Amino acid sequence: MAEKISWNCALFVALMFVLSICESGTNDEFNLQIQNMLLENDFSSNINVNNNMYNKVCDEIYVVGEGETLQTISEKCGDPYIVEENPHIHDPDDVFPGLVIKINPFIVVS
Repeated sequence: MAEKISWNCALFVALMFVLSICESGTNDEFNLQIQNMLLENDFSSNINVNNNMYNKVCDEIYVVGEGETLQTISEKCGDPYIVEENPHIHDPDDVFPGLVIKINPFIVVS
């Protein structure tokens, strides 16, 4: 019984160690990976869903440019819920160039 408990504890400690290593990566590495993915792929600017044409003003993955704020991005892309959709943004006033955010960019075109 004691041996089984000690093996379970050792397994738990090893698992926690592996998880801590996995989470030690920075957001900059994540942002760089997303930017590289965007550069490698060509995304279409229009999507046809149920015979309704939607014009994508912005891509779903958006890289913040210099001088942009969440307010200007929200107005440009038509998404008023940027902060709610991006839990990694802790302070809406602390947005910097290169930050990768998720937006819902679709605006119906008549």
